[in-house]
Amino acid sequence: MVLNSEGFDARAVYSGEEGVELARSIEFDFLVTGVVMPQMNGIDAAIQIRKLLPKCKILLVSGDNDTSALLHNAQSQGYRFEILAKPVHPLVLFQALRSVEP
Repeated sequence: MVLNSEGFDARAVYSGEEGVELARSIEFDFLVTGVVMPQMNGIDAAIQIRKLLPKCKILLVSGDNDTSALLHNAQSQGYRFEILAKPVHPLVLFQALRSVEP
């Protein structure tokens, strides 16, 4: 709702798997995802979505200590993602989305 109120056409999904499935059917410009989730974590979902949508801007949000190990693993595979610490103020989120690189 917050993103939609700022003029984005945002859609919510509730798992990494759902995000990847959405990327197979819709070419979206931004992905905002949490990192620590059951089954497929947000970084693994972001990697799969980056493969499907190379121009998609990806922003991770996390408040979990396990995130650094997951990020390090992604970086060792050549993936770099922007990350914001939870809780994220909406204005910080909007600014980050406008500045993040694909």
